[in-house]
Formats: sequence, C-alpha cells, structure tokens
Amino acid sequence: MEENTTGRALASIQRVGAVENLKDSDFLAVAHIKGWQCVVKRGDFQLGDEVVYFEVDSFLPEQERYEFLRKTSFRDNVDNGRGFRIRTIRLRGELSQGLILPRADFPEIPASAQEGDDVTELLGVRKWYIPEVATGTGRSIGGRPFGIPASDEIRVQSAPELIDQLKGQPYYISTKMDGTSCIVYCIDGKIGCCSRNNEIAEDPDALYWQPVFRYGLKEKLLALGRDVVLTGELCGPAIQKNKLRLGQYEWYVFDWREWSTLQYAPLAQMLENCASLGVPTVPVEETGDAFNYDLPALLERAYGKYPSGLLKEGIVVRSSLTPHQPSFKVLNNQALLKE
Repeated sequence: MEENTTGRALASIQRVGAVENLKDSDFLAVAHIKGWQCVVKRGDFQLGDEVVYFEVDSFLPEQERYEFLRKTSFRDNVDNGRGFRIRTIRLRGELSQGLILPRADFPEIPASAQEGDDVTELLGVRKWYIPEVATGTGRSIGGRPFGIPASDEIRVQSAPELIDQLKGQPYYISTKMDGTSCIVYCIDGKIGCCSRNNEIAEDPDALYWQPVFRYGLKEKLLALGRDVVLTGELCGPAIQKNKLRLGQYEWYVFDWREWSTLQYAPLAQMLENCASLGVPTVPVEETGDAFNYDLPALLERAYGKYPSGLLKEGIVVRSSLTPHQPSFKVLNNQALLKE
C-alpha cells in the first residue's frame, strides 16, 4: 500500500462488527467498526462485511461516488479546497462517526489488501484542516530536529485494544486542552522551539517562543545540566477557538523526555520537574492504581466543560508509570457535534 503522510489511517479496510436496527426508524441501522459506530441504511451492511471506513475528519475528493454527500458535507475553502468533509453527526438520536462504504466500490484497492490496511493515500483522502493559529507564529527554519517526535494521541475508538493493554495498571486521566502543540528543547546547550511540524527561529514575538520568555526557560533549562524535551499545549488568544477564554498565552506541559535515554518521565516525576521550573502542566483529573474503564465508560468520562463553561475537547488516558505505553485520547462527543 502507498505511504500515508497524514500520520493517521483516515481511510482503511475494516470488517463490520455488530449491526443493530434503530428502534424508532424503519430504514436505519447502526453498524460498528472497531470502537466507532455509523448510522447506515438498514440492510446495506451485515456482520463481517468487508468495507472501507472513513474516520471523522476525513476530507474526501470531489468524485462521483461521493456525490450523495454533497447536500450535507461538501466544502470549498482556501484551507482545504473542494471535497466532502466527514464529521460526527447525530441521526435519529444516534451518533454517527465516520462513513462506511462497500469495498467493492473501490476497484483501485488491490485484491491483496487485507483488513486493517491503510488506503488513505490510495484514495486521495486528506485530513480536514482547521487552522490552529490565527496570528503570526514565527519564522520556520526547517522541520523538527531529528528524533523529536510530534505529539498526536490516537483516538481510542481507532485502537480499542489499548484499553485492554492498560487494564489493571496505575493510570491517570488529564484534560485535553484546546490549543496548539508547542515543543521546547534543550539539547547540547541549545534552546529551541518547535510547532507540531517545524522549528521556529528565536524571536520574543514569535508565538511558539512565548513559553521560553514567559517562564525564563533559557536559564532554567541550561541550569539543569542535562538535555530534555518538553511538549505541551499552547493555549490563548487567536489559538483554535480559545475555549479556555484566556487573556494571555498559557503553556500546559504533558510530556517531559530525557534526551540521553529517550525516556518519558512518569507522571509524578513530570509534575515535580515542571514545578521546579515554574511551568504549568495539563490538569490531572483522576489517578488510580488499577485502570478498569471500558469504552462506553470512557466516552461518558470524556464529557465535561472547561472552567470557562465551554465544552472541553475530551481527556487523555495514560499509564502513570510508563507514559505512551499505552496512551490514548477520548474525545468529547458533545463537543464534536458542535464542530
């Protein structure tokens, strides 16, 4: 299969799980794909059918086979071009999260392709782009330095097996903040800042350098005497929709990585390290000794609001001892419906 440069399987080959008829409709049913559910026409799909599944935030090309989406999903703007946006909707009271179509509708998919294969690039699917920042971000001087990863938590519905991997482990749940990813590093005596994809030239007016100058991180990080990479969510005016209603920029760290070992600090150590620098961290909503949530409980747990009173994006769930092993986000479906 062709390489997917989006970093996420927006379109993939899957098999239909359970199919349940909607009680208040003679024409609709709910089909389950992994941890997602889609409202479909009754009788179109059966348990075990092989399909192409398009995740929420997929942007499908303007092709005849998608024309049935035009009335509800067609978009044409400067950031994304022309195509069909797949988003979370509610039909007859049921959430529909994504789109499923028969594999037979896609003759370009090789016969050798198997369940789980990523066909995003093959089908010309792109991620729906919502600009994160509406203000000057600074001058890019290249991509992120080699070895510094981008932050992109997987949605639990796309990998429900992660729930079982975390079962019984010490865990924590943090608030998913609504902003833009911002990386600050100290490597070989150099202080640098990156957006999700690019390194930004030093400039006190550049958005992604705000944490360094606000918290005096040049001096503090160099004084540590070791190389570290901090990743956090930068929130505030003109970033996303500023759902926190902040009057100034705030940076909420969620990852502390020791560069010499490439190890992420456990929760307690990250909190201690950030406190010593005077840097805020993402709000921790819950900790526990033995994770025991299932998917429905996690989706319910993701509901809630920011202190501003606006719907929060959701939560991030991690092992408190070995961050990223596993780690996943659970989005607030109430907030997704409003996007």
